[in-house]
Amino acid sequence: MPSRQRPATGPTPLYELQLLCPRAAAEATADALQALDALSVSSEDADAGTAAEDAQFGEPGMPAPASAWARTRIRALFSSAAAAAEAAQLIALQDFFARGVVQGITPVQTQDWVELTQSQFEPVCIRPDFWIVPSWHEPPEAARHVIRLDPGLAFGTGTHPTTAMCLRWISGQALTGQRVLDYGCGSGILALAAALYGAAAITAVDTDPAALHATATNAAHNGVVIQTARPDEVRGSYDLVVANILAAPLVALAPALSQLVAAGGHLLLSGLLRAQAPALQHAYARWIDLDLVDSQDGWILLAGENRHAATVAAA
Repeated sequence: MPSRQRPATGPTPLYELQLLCPRAAAEATADALQALDALSVSSEDADAGTAAEDAQFGEPGMPAPASAWARTRIRALFSSAAAAAEAAQLIALQDFFARGVVQGITPVQTQDWVELTQSQFEPVCIRPDFWIVPSWHEPPEAARHVIRLDPGLAFGTGTHPTTAMCLRWISGQALTGQRVLDYGCGSGILALAAALYGAAAITAVDTDPAALHATATNAAHNGVVIQTARPDEVRGSYDLVVANILAAPLVALAPALSQLVAAGGHLLLSGLLRAQAPALQHAYARWIDLDLVDSQDGWILLAGENRHAATVAAA
């Protein structure tokens, strides 16, 4: 569930109300807190980092994620301790919160959130001459290839190893004139890199409308043309298909992704841990032989060339 925010205009400090509730009560609880003039309301998996973690991915080819977690922790900011306490009392009386728990109220020092966010995102070096640079920074002098990208709602700023490996691979290819498909595009960073390195036609695909909007916005900011589409709108074949998702959806998508790779084209897969490589190689073996071409911090990058065009076409 995304955060819902209003400008924080209250005095310093603000007060954070924490509640714990089951999935079925999460949306109603968040809506009620918003109606009680919370300055912001956010939710998270109360079991994150434990064996009971309730992962919600929402990747292409997978069922839509639930609207909350099995045990959802909700945090709401209020302008005063009294407002937070009143909200806690009112929420506790509601039938939908019968299985919920009010965990407490704590003071939170206000900060310059814009300055804090910007301080956490520095330019990212992919290669000595290839950088991902937020809009509030100037590119390094050595940068010859630059993607302007600010952190936002959609995944992909170049800092995660899976994204960095894909960017390194793309920057080492001769993409001039090629058709490229970024499947599960997030921020569109891989599609942007393909454009930067000469691709002639680029399609970015995602199930999340926010990701498609972010990709279109980032393409405009970088002065490139990227077509956005939903997975069911993809047609034809591509010289390069790249998917930086997760192992389970990549296995499920093996027939669909393989058939999108043109004869002699390449498939690039990431979002994978080293131990997951055999399962992915087996899933795609009927169409494309995948090799481990890069690794970083336990994450891996698989790539393969479509040498079985006739088999793919008949599948």
